[in-house]
Amino acid sequence: MSPFDSRPERLTLADGTTLAYHRRPGRQPGVLFLGGFTSDMTGIKATTLDYWCRERGQAFVRFDYSGHGASSGRFADGTIGRWAEEAVTVLDRLTEGPQVLVGSSMGAWLMLLTALARPERIAGLLGLACAVDFTGYLLWDRLDERLRERLRRERVISLPSPYGEPYIIALDLIEEARQHRLLDRAALPIHGPVRLIHGMGDTDVPWRISLEVAGKLASPDVRVILVKDGEHTLSREQDLRLLTRTLGELLNGQ
Repeated sequence: MSPFDSRPERLTLADGTTLAYHRRPGRQPGVLFLGGFTSDMTGIKATTLDYWCRERGQAFVRFDYSGHGASSGRFADGTIGRWAEEAVTVLDRLTEGPQVLVGSSMGAWLMLLTALARPERIAGLLGLACAVDFTGYLLWDRLDERLRERLRRERVISLPSPYGEPYIIALDLIEEARQHRLLDRAALPIHGPVRLIHGMGDTDVPWRISLEVAGKLASPDVRVILVKDGEHTLSREQDLRLLTRTLGELLNGQ
């Protein structure tokens, strides 16, 4: 049986929600992967990192947020604050010692929120197509007034997605996310090494978002890596090699 065919373990939260996860023991710093909006831990980046960490003997955790993948809960009930709290809980309860957080798209926003909540646990951050504050420019701003009025009335709407399953857009998600905006802040008090990889061909999240985030970070050890022909998913073979090489450099620098 492949190590990726095993059934996930379950972490039960205080409200009864169960988060599905896979945890691999190994040496520290450990690696915690945070997936994107509507993504799950069976995606190519999550499983590539799992395999790579296994080969290195590195501790690794991947999990599904509530309403995603194999976890319980309704996707439409999710918010940035809720998913960020879940990421912090996974960090607290499923990992030990210093961790390098790897966040993809929305996961990079949650990665930053987690680092702000638990600075003492963070050995480094690696963001892919960093979608900080995406609920504004990627969701709300792209709705015309007719769809905005429908969303206000119905609270939840479904929109086509270029990545397969339709996007489920909840008004609560957009409204609650305003409490967690990071681009409005003068500075982000994150002091460890940070790497931000972004495709210049990303039609969802502009690559300049990663530059803006980099400028707000307190750490002097911040690098933005631009992939000229890279798209949002950063899932091609060469993108995955860049991901593992960059992660290896972060881990080897500890």
